[in-house]
Order: sequence, then structure tokens, then C-alpha cells
Amino acid sequence: MINFNYFELNNGLKVYVHEDPKSLTAAFNLCYNVGSRDEHPEKTGFAHLFEHLMFGGSRHIPAFDEPLQKAGGNNNAFTSPDITNYYITLPAQNLETAFWLESDRMMGLSFDPKVLEVQKNVVIEEFKQRYLNQPYGDLWLRFRPLIYRQHPYQWPTIGKEISHIENAVMDDVKDFFYRYYLPSNAVLAVAGPVTAAEVERLARKWFGGIPAGKISPKNFPAEPPQTAPRRLVHQAEVPLKTIYKAYHTPQKYERGQYALDLFGDIFGKGQTSPLYQKLVKEQALFTGISAQNISYLDSGLFLVHGSLAPGISLEEADHSIEQCLEDALKAGDYEEKLRKVKTQALSLDKFGETEILNRAMKIAFAANAGDVNLANTSIQHLEAVGHDEMITSARKFLTTENCNTLLYSPIST
Repeated sequence: MINFNYFELNNGLKVYVHEDPKSLTAAFNLCYNVGSRDEHPEKTGFAHLFEHLMFGGSRHIPAFDEPLQKAGGNNNAFTSPDITNYYITLPAQNLETAFWLESDRMMGLSFDPKVLEVQKNVVIEEFKQRYLNQPYGDLWLRFRPLIYRQHPYQWPTIGKEISHIENAVMDDVKDFFYRYYLPSNAVLAVAGPVTAAEVERLARKWFGGIPAGKISPKNFPAEPPQTAPRRLVHQAEVPLKTIYKAYHTPQKYERGQYALDLFGDIFGKGQTSPLYQKLVKEQALFTGISAQNISYLDSGLFLVHGSLAPGISLEEADHSIEQCLEDALKAGDYEEKLRKVKTQALSLDKFGETEILNRAMKIAFAANAGDVNLANTSIQHLEAVGHDEMITSARKFLTTENCNTLLYSPIST
């Protein structure tokens, strides 16, 4: 159980404090409710670009990392389709350094044209190296538009195309910042050998004077139910034929997601799973294959990914996955395996909570999703899923009509 105190500043900043006097360090996690889903379809990649820009200097602090390192701290950030998250760990006696740094860049970036050009070039190079110039790197650039026809999950966090970052100008950057980087659009979680009173004093001192701003409404176009299978064959300079299959699933924290998490672990996680045993060990159709459930705030994906063995056709391999899934959904008794994967999930959850930063993140992410208590109850909801409920959910969502298939084929074949 992660205990916490809560207060909210007049400008809308939500602050959660988890006191742990036994911790050796303090964690400061600031979660902004903005991700790639918030971007304009013709100006994508901005949430990820801002992750970089936020380290390029703010109004009173030209170099973010330097004072933090002097205080014995570390920091990093990441962008997802739903959020942009910034986190710092440092000795508790230097906690105010984190408040000073994060409040200054929330209050205003430097908006230095040189910094913008530098960070644009960094992101452009990342786009080229990770998404364009390596085998299978363009997977989500091709797969997401097949899966999502209306919702902005249809592009990855790097952006829809590289030109959107290349053409970004300072007015675009300022508009994005003042639209989303607001105290009223953020959740702060502080954890460690701290007190709620001290955190509240620091929060009011450093964040209290920042204007609330006006939150942009999140009117995302709803993704209509998929009623027929979709399929894309793509030839590229890749070493092996590869199959990706994705099924639409419910929103994060919904009951159906927990059931699919468990089924994914049973069906396709590790070399003892039915998926691996049948298609790699027994039938030798794949050199490797796995399945996993991926959750997002608006809707998730159940993903199957396999690399074909030499001489196997894409059609044969694709059919074998569907047959294996059909057989798995007809199989009767997974009670013992269900108990095993639940135990593993519980162990991973408890092990993760040994890190003070992970506890701060769990609080921030649950609060951002609308129910901070999910930081504690989420694992309980997963444990409560029964065998029949798991199979029923899997049968409901893992259907042919709800399936999107991307087939990679080497150009030489």
C-alpha cells in the first residue's frame, strides 16, 4: 500500500506526497497531461520535441543539468501517446533544487532560437536513425495508421513524418507550451524521506505564483469499432519475414485490460507459452514469437509479433497464429497458469515498489488518469480477474474482425 497526502494549489497543480522516512533519496515526478494524441495532425511530434526542449534552458536557468548534478541528483523524461513525464531523484536535503528547476521551466522556457534548432536536429536525427534507417524501424509509422483510422493514436510519439519537425517554427513551439505546460495540466508526486508540510511549503513557494492558464479540452475523435480485418503487406530491406498482429482492446485501467494482460502472459510470454511451444518448438514455423497487451488511456492493443523461419510463407505463418489463438481460446483449463501469472505480476509490482521513484510514478500516472487510488487498487483488480472472465474478455476482443495484420517481407523474396 502506497500511502499519500494530497493538496491542490490555487493554480490547479495537483500535488501528492508519499512519506517514507526509510528511503535514502527523494523522488520528484512531474507528469504533464499531454502526449502525442494531443497534437495537430499536421504538426505531429511536438510532445516528444518538447521533452528535448525542456532541457534546453529556462527563464533563469540556462543549463538544467548543471545545478542538479551539483545537488547530487539525476533526471530524465519520456513521452507517450498520453503523457509527458519528467522525473528527478536526489538527496532529500536538496529537494528544493528540484522545485526550483521544474518551476522555472514551467514558468517559461528560454525560447532561444538556437536551442530550438539544436533540439530539432537532435529529434530529426533520432527519427532517421531509429525509424527510417534500421530494419523494421518504420513499424509504427506504417502500422498505427492501419490500426487507428480516426483517433490520434494513429501516429507514434516521434511524429507522423519528419517534415513536421523540420518545419517547426518558434510560434508553433510557444503555442504548444502555453497550451499544455500549465500547472492546471500537471500532477506532481514527491516521495521519500520528506513531510507533507515541507512539500506543501516548497510547492507554494515555487509553483504557487505560476498562472493556471486555460486547459485545452480533450475532444479526441472516437475510434469507431472495427468490423472487418485489415491487412498490409510491406516489402523492405529487412533480414527476415515478420508478422505483426494487433487487436483493439479497452482503455487502460478498465477491467477488460486486466483480463487481457493475464491472457497475454499465459498465451504468449516466454518460451513455455502455447504460442512459442506450438509455432517455434513443435511446428518450426517461427524463429521467435510472443504476445503482449499494451494499454493506453483511450484504448489499448493486444500485439502478437513473430519472425518467420526460412522457407515459410507469410500466409502459412499468419494462418498458424490465428489457429493457435483459436485453439487457446477453446482450451478449457488455465487455472494453474492463471495463478502463476498472477503471482508473477504481484511479485513484479511489489519489487517495483522498492524503488521510491516507481512509487512516485504510480501515484502520478493514476492521478493523471483520474483516480489516484488506482496506484494501489490496480493490482487488486488484476488479482480479482477469474478464469472465466479472462477467457470471455479474450474471446470478445481477439477476433478476426478486430485484427490488423502487418506483414514485412524482404525485397529479395
